[in-house]
Amino acid sequence: MLRRRYLFEPLELPCGVTLKNRIAKSAMSDSLGDGTGHPTGEQVALYRRWADGGVAVSIVGEVQGGPGFAEKPGNLVLDGASDLGRFRSLAEQGRRNGALLWLQLGHAGALAYPPTSEPRGPSALDLPGLRCGEMGEDEIRAVPGSFARTAQLAREAGFGGVEIHAAHGFLLSQFLSPLFNRRSDRYGGPVGNRMRLLLESVEATRAAVGPGFPVAVKLNSSDQLEGGLVEEEALEVVAALDRTSVDLIDISGGTYFPGAKSASDSAGRGPYFIGFAARARQVTSKPLMLTGGFKTLGQAEDALAGGAVDVIGLARALALEPSLPERWRDGQMPEPAFPRFADAPEGGVTAWYTMRLAEIAAGRAETGTGTGDPVAALRDYEARDRARTEIWSSHFGRDAAARG
Repeated sequence: MLRRRYLFEPLELPCGVTLKNRIAKSAMSDSLGDGTGHPTGEQVALYRRWADGGVAVSIVGEVQGGPGFAEKPGNLVLDGASDLGRFRSLAEQGRRNGALLWLQLGHAGALAYPPTSEPRGPSALDLPGLRCGEMGEDEIRAVPGSFARTAQLAREAGFGGVEIHAAHGFLLSQFLSPLFNRRSDRYGGPVGNRMRLLLESVEATRAAVGPGFPVAVKLNSSDQLEGGLVEEEALEVVAALDRTSVDLIDISGGTYFPGAKSASDSAGRGPYFIGFAARARQVTSKPLMLTGGFKTLGQAEDALAGGAVDVIGLARALALEPSLPERWRDGQMPEPAFPRFADAPEGGVTAWYTMRLAEIAAGRAETGTGTGDPVAALRDYEARDRARTEIWSSHFGRDAAARG
């Protein structure tokens, strides 16, 4: 008997927008912005490649509402000072072939890039490798409005939706985590208070874009850190999101805080958070997307067939083969060959995949695992960050904090 091909069935979101299939290019920090917060030709080419390759939706990672709290100097910045025409070019190419292109609304908070920022989070921290100040209530109350303005501009520029980033240790994730949110006001303490800023951001964003525009949320299943957000609390957040107007909940896990394990170190060989997704399905009727650890066609189909999730988020697999959805549809490449790295330096594997995206964007990589090694990739990645930092500082200067 032929296996049912769940991956290639359409999905209608609550807002009425339909995804042509169940494959999403998950948000990655591709760091291909030009250093002034604008897309480059290479970035446009990369998202055109993914659209032509058959994804239903691609998500541009870490798009900032201002330059004050960027995760990297290659992030995009979409605010009132941006050249909207350059963003329109990205949106136009990213929606080819029936695809959608969404922007992930980001704010790095305590993880803001120190050479271009003064990191601030829910609470002051002084940890090895991480120092930040505490946000005042006025700063906190400004966050939902910033997300809303960026979402409104995204819609105006022709993007097909937005995803509010509340995972991986960035600002909204910091507020959700009791390890990093030690506040005693209405934004701290029990999880009902810690999720307040996220819910306010959802409400403000929806009010800005209207009822027919997709609004998603990316959420950690847990921080995978002792004392951080745990699954029981994350399920409470999912249940609260079920009562909002969000169209999709994108489940992931882990953080980029110093000392945190990567998901691949601690979550087994298969899809990393499938067990949590099954639990989340019991408390929400919202479409669920699962990001992390999908390496084969069989894993993706099994996750959909089991009913726990509705959309498969692929990241590194699509860095290896941008046309993987089309290949899977045609019965090809059911198990892409993932590279193995021995003795990679800290950050080296992430740098390798990020620089792989740059190779694809420049037309220097076709299929397979690419060339180079994580040591060289980390060197090139850091050199690019240094160059973009100079551009960023020159372009934004003293206005960064005011626009942040």
